[in-house]
Amino acid sequence: MSASAGVAAFDELPREEALALLGTCLAVPRWAAQVADGRPYDAWEPLRDNAARAAAELTDGELETALARHPRLGERAGAGHDAAHSRREQAGLTASGDGLAERLAAGNAAYEARFDRVFLLRAAGRDGAQVLAELERRLGNDDATERAETVANLGEIALLRLEGAVAGLATTAHRRESDA
Repeated sequence: MSASAGVAAFDELPREEALALLGTCLAVPRWAAQVADGRPYDAWEPLRDNAARAAAELTDGELETALARHPRLGERAGAGHDAAHSRREQAGLTASGDGLAERLAAGNAAYEARFDRVFLLRAAGRDGAQVLAELERRLGNDDATERAETVANLGEIALLRLEGAVAGLATTAHRRESDA
């Protein structure tokens, strides 16, 4: 099922359920509240657009909170719902025997020393070489540019997760209707 088909189910969720679902997409309570309180959306595009706007407005504290829920790229994710998202999103980063894992680890360490936070990139749809090239490029950014790129990537990740979650609501609603 598509995200468009799930928007009606998202619109009908009780606020607390909507907030819980949104919290799995981006662990920022203000973002979740802004998106939940924008309902009804009636279509995927307005939901996506409001979620993107809200993600672009992350404060430094919200950025820090959100980054704490993301593992380093190339490292094994722990347990829990966020970890399951991360494993799927980082599926293209499997070690290829060319020293990629070591180079990602070294790049992550250099990034953290330079910017004092974990390197974040929308890894979904990218392979390890692309992620490494992006990491190396971003090491040359100034602080303001890098913060903006990190926020943009968090927004992309949140939107991908939101699209999947809303599409999942459509599937669940469809099953309930079929069982009735």
